[in-house]
Order: sequence, then structure tokens, then C-alpha cells
Amino acid sequence: MILFLDYDGVLHPDSAYLVNGRPTLKGEGQLFMWAPLLCEVLLDFPEVKIVLSTSWARELSFSRARDWLPVDLRGLVVGATWHSAMAAPLAGFRMQLTWWDQATRYQQIKRYAGRAGLSDWVAVDDQPEGWAVEDQDKLVHTDGIHGLSDPRARALLVLRLKNIRKAGAY
Repeated sequence: MILFLDYDGVLHPDSAYLVNGRPTLKGEGQLFMWAPLLCEVLLDFPEVKIVLSTSWARELSFSRARDWLPVDLRGLVVGATWHSAMAAPLAGFRMQLTWWDQATRYQQIKRYAGRAGLSDWVAVDDQPEGWAVEDQDKLVHTDGIHGLSDPRARALLVLRLKNIRKAGAY
């Protein structure tokens, strides 16, 4: 069972910016302040693995983005929707913009899921734009200000994970 995980607007408010190459939260709170809430939810779902669907993987690199997570979550990460090969040079030039940069979060996730042959997945994200009707039941849409601090978002995540489990795959 795969959980596609965004950071901004999910694990902390959607006000994180790179300052001198380092993520900084501009506003109240701390980076990853709601990560312990996700850890609590996932205690009941040990079969869950995480794929990073955050732009942090593009901006910082997969390893650096993963390493910002608390240890309990970091160990669950198995991949990211962004891979550095997506910006491989063409005719000697590093690509400034890629397909990934132009795609919606849903398109990025759907492409990863299709290539990996995934059918049992859920995404937690504050960007609901472009989600196909047939995959709405795979999205846990968080409010960018409250993220997973909202009990309704956490309850919906638990429901989505239980539905995947009940479908018989786990």
C-alpha cells in the first residue's frame, strides 16, 4: 500500500520557502510540526510505504528531502514522483523545465503509479487541482493552513487506508 506524501500544506503550513538553499517556514509553527500525527495514523497501517510527491524532492534532491522527515517516516520512504533523471541533459544542456514541472500533482502521481503498476494507493495533498473523478477516492485533500492537524483530514486518511485494506490486498 503506497502513500503519496506532499509536505507543504500537509506536514506543516503551506508557507515553506527555500532561503539560501535551506527550507524555512515563514509564519507560525515549525517545519514538519504535524509529522507526528502522520506517524500516529501509520502505526495502525504497518504495510504502508511512502512515495514523496513533494516538490522538495526536485528542489533539494530525493535524499535531502527524505532526510527532513522524522526517522519513523523516513524509513518508510521507497521513492519519489521526481527523479533526477527527469532533468537529464539533452544535447548537452540541463533541462530547466521538465514534464514534471508542467504537470499537476495528480498527473505526477498517476504517472508514477502507472509505471510502477500500483492500484492500491492514496495521496495526501493540499493541491486538488486536476484530479480525475475516478481517483477522487484516493485523495486526502488537506487545507494548506491546517494540513494534518485537522482531525477530519486524519480521519479521511484512516478511512482511505482501511478501504484499501478491506479491498483484500493487505
